[in-house]
Amino acid sequence: MSGPQCCSNPPTIHPSSGSGHVEKIGGLDSYVTGSPDSKLAILLVSDIFGFEAPNLRKLAAKVAAAGFFVVVPDFLYGDPYAPEDANRPLPVWIKDHGPAKGFEDAKPVLGALRRKGFSAVGAAGFCWGGKVVVELAKHNFIQAAVLCHPSFVTVDDIKAVKVPISILGAEIDHMSPPEVVKQFEEVLTAKTEVKSHVKIFPKVAHGWTVRYNVEDEAAVKCAEEAHQNLLEWFLNHVKGIRSSL
Repeated sequence: MSGPQCCSNPPTIHPSSGSGHVEKIGGLDSYVTGSPDSKLAILLVSDIFGFEAPNLRKLAAKVAAAGFFVVVPDFLYGDPYAPEDANRPLPVWIKDHGPAKGFEDAKPVLGALRRKGFSAVGAAGFCWGGKVVVELAKHNFIQAAVLCHPSFVTVDDIKAVKVPISILGAEIDHMSPPEVVKQFEEVLTAKTEVKSHVKIFPKVAHGWTVRYNVEDEAAVKCAEEAHQNLLEWFLNHVKGIRSSL
């Protein structure tokens, strides 16, 4: 299931990018930004290129500016996928970094946030991270979920979702092609007890929300539209929860 689109447009990794800092949360190095006094947290689960990707950290800053404490854990343990490493092609690399392990590693991170006093947590997953987040959404670990061009997610996964979920798909995506995303939408439409939003972005490819070229005006515009959709979902379903308590 892991194909070449997962590896396209790799970011230039900058460990020092972003205005936040790295600290241990739930045993994982995590990039954090935003005010811990907000008591509302958002977990961003990266794609295979890891938590140091500059565009992902830019998105973290956008979400933090809306009043959330944002946590981007290093679920890959300092070992993001490196396309230039011929000895570890993606099918080999993924054996060391299955999304199932990411799901298990997310639990202590979320537990640590609860102990710090965060009353509501949302989670967004990108590509590889989408599978981690859909697993979280099957339980009461989070209050809302966003999947951006998810990889490895199945119709059965969507059937088991229990929290409000937004799925942002791409027209050009071999990992979650539009016909599969439409199946997700059909399942969610039938699950009237779960609030949902499904959108397929035209003329964009898998990874477009975090692996866009910052010098490509059209690519930036599409990514920013997705970012706004993501943010609105969390404002409605994470911040909204807090305001109704």
